[in-house]
Amino acid sequence: MQATDTTPNPAASSPPETAAERKGFFISDGAVEFARQKLQKRGTPDAAIRVGIKGGGCSGFSYVIQFEDDPPRERDRVFEAGGVRFISDKKSLVYLAGAMLDYERTLMFQGFKFRNPNEATSCGCGHSFTVR
Repeated sequence: MQATDTTPNPAASSPPETAAERKGFFISDGAVEFARQKLQKRGTPDAAIRVGIKGGGCSGFSYVIQFEDDPPRERDRVFEAGGVRFISDKKSLVYLAGAMLDYERTLMFQGFKFRNPNEATSCGCGHSFTVR
């Protein structure tokens, strides 16, 4: 499912967006349902899920997926999928362009999983990666 950008029109003084920032990322139906369940269990169904990347991990970058109770920051982009809001900063969108946020359930893992075409390599644990 393509996430719909619900970010208000940026101020005229904002720098132009790159193609990667406009492209955004995809969110599977399973990830939307998992996010909805986690937000309801937490008692904050109107909160959002923040997704992004940060430097670190054994391969260079790590994914960030966390609850977001505060309003979006000035340079954030807000996406909606299946009634759930997802927030990402513009810098992360460069690395998440074209990626799929999915839900995975295996014997060893249950939770969100990024399927990212921008990954060159990932570590054995699957939580950090290098980019192309």
